[in-house]
Amino acid sequence: MSEITEETATIKVSDHEPGDHNVEVMGLDVHNPVFFVSALIIIAFVLFSLIFHDAAESFFTWLRPTLTELFDWPLLMAGNLFVLFSLALIVTPLGNVRLGGVDARPDYGYLGWFAMLFAAGMGIGLMFFGVSEPLSHYASAVGGTSLEGGLRTDWAPLGGAANDPAAAKDLAMAATIFHWGLHPWSIYAVVGLALAFFTFNRGLPLTLRSAFYPLLGEKVWGWPGHIIDTVAVFATLFGLATSLGFGAEQAIAGINFLYDDIPTSETARSLLIVAITGVALVSVIAGLDGGVKRLSEINMVLAALLFLFILLVGPTLVIAKGFFTNSVSYLTQLVPLSNPFGREDTNFMQGWTAFYWAWWISWSPFVGMFIARVSRGRTVREFVTCVILVPTAVCILWMSTFGGSAIYEVVANGKQEIVDAAQPLKLFVMAQSYPLTGLISFVGIVLVIVFFVTSSDSGSLVIDTITAGGKIDAPVAQRIFWAIFEGLVAIVLMLGGGLVALQAAAVATGIPFALVLLVMMICLYMGLRNERRLMRTGVIASTAAE
Repeated sequence: MSEITEETATIKVSDHEPGDHNVEVMGLDVHNPVFFVSALIIIAFVLFSLIFHDAAESFFTWLRPTLTELFDWPLLMAGNLFVLFSLALIVTPLGNVRLGGVDARPDYGYLGWFAMLFAAGMGIGLMFFGVSEPLSHYASAVGGTSLEGGLRTDWAPLGGAANDPAAAKDLAMAATIFHWGLHPWSIYAVVGLALAFFTFNRGLPLTLRSAFYPLLGEKVWGWPGHIIDTVAVFATLFGLATSLGFGAEQAIAGINFLYDDIPTSETARSLLIVAITGVALVSVIAGLDGGVKRLSEINMVLAALLFLFILLVGPTLVIAKGFFTNSVSYLTQLVPLSNPFGREDTNFMQGWTAFYWAWWISWSPFVGMFIARVSRGRTVREFVTCVILVPTAVCILWMSTFGGSAIYEVVANGKQEIVDAAQPLKLFVMAQSYPLTGLISFVGIVLVIVFFVTSSDSGSLVIDTITAGGKIDAPVAQRIFWAIFEGLVAIVLMLGGGLVALQAAAVATGIPFALVLLVMMICLYMGLRNERRLMRTGVIASTAAE
């Protein structure tokens, strides 16, 4: 069927309604078979990893480098395609399409909208890598050698700048921003835009399979769609577990830094994940507006205060200058860093970039669906600009402030202890260079924990939506189930190899999902092109500026 509804001027292309194939049992309302297949496999994974701990650790240690070596160039190619496609949407007439129909208006103001998408997008990652990654690349670029988080850093991105600190700093910041700029946010934008368009403009359920309707038609409600949604659940869960694991590592390291009588053992990290998951459950029960939205806004305020403190108390002029020089360095090195072929810096390409791209791709169903849910009423151009360009600028500013300050302290003041510190501790060790060290560290720990809570809450919302057949008002008990298992998966991965296991899980789910996203991008183009044709011919009366 194809029907234009008068009240929204959107096109309903299918009679299928959210939850049509759902099963109601014991107060739950879940999709059959997506929920049951996903839940059973994940429960089996948790039990296997706990029972066969040593075997799981050996497997994950082998898996991560093997996958990134085999799939480095396909991942880089996919990332480049997402960037080019997203930027094209800004400058073409497709950008005039409004999500939700011509008369739709945003449900959230810019501040609340941006806070939610940014907190969901990479809040934990910026806290964990903001100091450590620029320092790692800097040490590598000037010829240093270190081993952090299982990743060898005795290589130099783009050939390095041995014995040239200024050039090494530029390369380090360019390489860091590359991993946090246009590419990851373009991945998020493609997924979020596809879900928002096919949900709000075509009346389809808010679930991954809906984005494939242009190719599969009504078959999307059968086994092809079941497979897509199930793969999306795995990608989301393991990508989320990776971020939660990073957050737990940094939070427990920071707590031990402030209170050295608190251990950093596996038991302590596991108990911390359990405690934070408990807080996330409270947020889950509070709902989207009362939980995630409020916590995201708190996080934005705390992050802004921490940023302003480092900016004003730290090397302010160096940071201000660095924002512009780092931006130029990033844009200058963007093409060589994006090149998937003929690279000599294969360790950097595989050990960092391929991992990051797989992580962002595995994280994308979660971030994309969450962004889609809160983005009704935005135009495509507005959506892409705010989801890609604005966060990229913020990431450059964040990395320039924290990473730039760390490099300055090492080069100008000889603070070698920052370089020597373990990866989760670098932020807190750098804080010793400034007054109010304890307060800075405490705020950093709170930020990581609240980012953890918002990610867990948002992730459970997204996974529940997928496994409930696109229903956004499913019973709260289902979100509680997924929030608990997010924490459990993070714990078993931590026990089964630490950061290397977390990274291996993200890569293993991100690689197959990259192919899903490439096909989704084609479907999105088909849908937007058809929408523009209907707008030009007057089938849909447009109020957008032409």
